[in-house]
Amino acid sequence: MTLVNSPVSKGTRRLLMSGLTLAPAGANVVMQLSRTAVGYGVVHSPVSSGALLVHPIKRTRTTLAYILVALYGTDAERVALAREVTSVHRRVRSAELGGVAYDALDPELQLWVAACMYRGALDALALVAVSSPTESTLDELYQHCARFATTLQVRPESWPPNRAAFEEYWATALRQIRVDEVTRPFLRDVVSLRFLPAVVRLWLGPLHRFVTAGFLPGEFRRELGLEWDDRRERRFRRMVGYVARVHRRLPRPLREFPLNWVWRDTRRRLRRGQSVL
Repeated sequence: MTLVNSPVSKGTRRLLMSGLTLAPAGANVVMQLSRTAVGYGVVHSPVSSGALLVHPIKRTRTTLAYILVALYGTDAERVALAREVTSVHRRVRSAELGGVAYDALDPELQLWVAACMYRGALDALALVAVSSPTESTLDELYQHCARFATTLQVRPESWPPNRAAFEEYWATALRQIRVDEVTRPFLRDVVSLRFLPAVVRLWLGPLHRFVTAGFLPGEFRRELGLEWDDRRERRFRRMVGYVARVHRRLPRPLREFPLNWVWRDTRRRLRRGQSVL
């Protein structure tokens, strides 16, 4: 593991610590798992203790912990968490010679997941920022998000050197997404929150499905079979705009919840030598 230590300004960090940045989370999960090998690795993972459909709250906490440590952790914190993640990833690999091959330690697959996380960070920044981010802010964010990849097995030189190079990588990578009879039911369960208790699912499921579809690029919607049109797009934009305006008026501790809580809990676990995962 070769650490990348690109700095991030306090202003950008404060924006990304907003709890509203979790709004595109469902879409980001769909994007990551739409790469067939990643999707198969998650669906067939033997590590049930961290499975989203089995332990949704724990999996959400640990995913946020990785994101926060990757973005803001010290070198020692990143090394400690990466050691835990790698230990789990060693168990996630295909055994058969035929079918879809996957290996959670594959740097190419990790690069794809990190690229999706970066796209999610862009969506989040656009959602919480009062005005359009400057080019320097976008460049800063891009270089900093390399840590999503390099905290694990991706070498720094594998992260595209600039935003233009990333867009070339992204356009090529999009041609490799595919949702099939194995991953489609899983992702539909994620989108509709079918893994939650019935009362919660019936209450929040339709909203989560709508928001997830709204944040997804068209290629992913089509793969998953999610309907979308101009009317839905206008409704989605009005809704997120209203929520963002209300959210900005909340006191800072409320704006940053639950990220602030997860960050404190994660650092406490790391200081005590406790497992984060």
